[in-house]
Amino acid sequence: MNFASIVYILGKLLEIEGLLFAVPSLVSLIYGEKQGLVYGALAVICFLIGFISTKRKPKKQNYYAKEGFIAVSLGWLIMSLVGALPFVITKEIPGFTDAFFETVSGFTTTGSSILQDVEKLSRCSLFWRSFTHWIGGMGVFVFMLAVLPMTGAQNMHLMRSESPGPDVGKLLPRLKDSAKILYIMYFVMTLVQIALLMITGMHPFDAFTISFGTAGTGGFGVLNSSVAGYTHMQQMIVAVFMMLFGVNFNFYFFLFIRRSLKDAFAMSEVRAYLMIIAASTLLIMLNARETFLNAFFQVSSIITTTGFSTADFNVWPAFSKTILVLLMVTGACAGSTGGGFKVSRMLMLAKIYMRELRHFIHPRLVKNIYMDGRTVKEETADGVKVYLAAYMIILGVSLLFISLDGFDTETNLTAVIATLNNIGPGLGAVGPTGNYGAFSSLSKLIFSFDMLAGRLELYPMLLLFAPGTWRRQG
Repeated sequence: MNFASIVYILGKLLEIEGLLFAVPSLVSLIYGEKQGLVYGALAVICFLIGFISTKRKPKKQNYYAKEGFIAVSLGWLIMSLVGALPFVITKEIPGFTDAFFETVSGFTTTGSSILQDVEKLSRCSLFWRSFTHWIGGMGVFVFMLAVLPMTGAQNMHLMRSESPGPDVGKLLPRLKDSAKILYIMYFVMTLVQIALLMITGMHPFDAFTISFGTAGTGGFGVLNSSVAGYTHMQQMIVAVFMMLFGVNFNFYFFLFIRRSLKDAFAMSEVRAYLMIIAASTLLIMLNARETFLNAFFQVSSIITTTGFSTADFNVWPAFSKTILVLLMVTGACAGSTGGGFKVSRMLMLAKIYMRELRHFIHPRLVKNIYMDGRTVKEETADGVKVYLAAYMIILGVSLLFISLDGFDTETNLTAVIATLNNIGPGLGAVGPTGNYGAFSSLSKLIFSFDMLAGRLELYPMLLLFAPGTWRRQG
């Protein structure tokens, strides 16, 4: 284990978090809030600790998959622990477990909350809360690769540990260029949404925070009514952009950089994703007798794991609620900012199961699995099956411990699904009008683990508990 390289990477991460703390501090100056002093002080402290930690570069700078996974999991834990401090110090969220839960929910773009009245928070804390969504949406390690002078093939381990999906590839030959392209697209799409919301009359503060939540597919709102208090036009803009941010970013690369409509729409995952949204919207309109806007908004919000709401879907018929639960598990596209199991994995599992059925009929048949005209490697297919097994184990164990709190099965099951898939609201007590505040501290810590595991594709967090992870290799 190359501990020196891990410490160096974590130091760089603290430097970045220090710079990020400066943004809500500037927001506090606009609104004349004293809480900004806390953010300013933490910005200086984090940056200094990070600077000191990285002043001396490690002699041995190469690291491998294990170090990359550990650096990413520890990095997200440290970011969340430090990111919770402003809430605790300002006493806007006095309990550290609650503050940690809220911050993990922000960085992992989950949107689950323990707050009953978000409008009581200061503007700078509301901004920080939503800003964590935007930071976590594309991934802070992808950002590090884009802006910091970090070179070497080993950096792929950092990107792979943080990027959603069964397989991670480079858009361009150089990983640094790929990371830059991803962040440029992410930044431009966010700015376009902010501009459109402001043109329709939304207050600039709301336009920025709602767009941060949409881009990161997070779902933290600045109003207790989430997005229901805005105009229908503004709700439609948010719904469309939620859907767009749930698309694999390779699609936009082919569409706008390579300018190839053929390559963009050849992606079967994107086609399936759009068809699922269309079919789910139509079925909910017919079953729940909802307007197109409400049905489309909630479908877009749930499948992309954003979590914004314009209607209380807790009162919808069982059929419509079941559709939403299935969308929670399915999630968005791989390579997007959305969470969930991912549409690509669902398609791959369907192909794997069809191949196994054919083997029962024709035992000697050798049949490859294809996605978008390319052969899927057997190790990728095996990885999807192992991921499903790990997913089910985490879901089952979490559900077992959460049930100790005495909530009904619908609440417990959807709360675990909502946190593990980085969605936010579930059903029952954790529906769009509820929150996670009534759960015990143990349950909140389990939910926090689930949120981090879901955002980091399970393995980086599971490795922290593997017996062989921390052994020094001679």
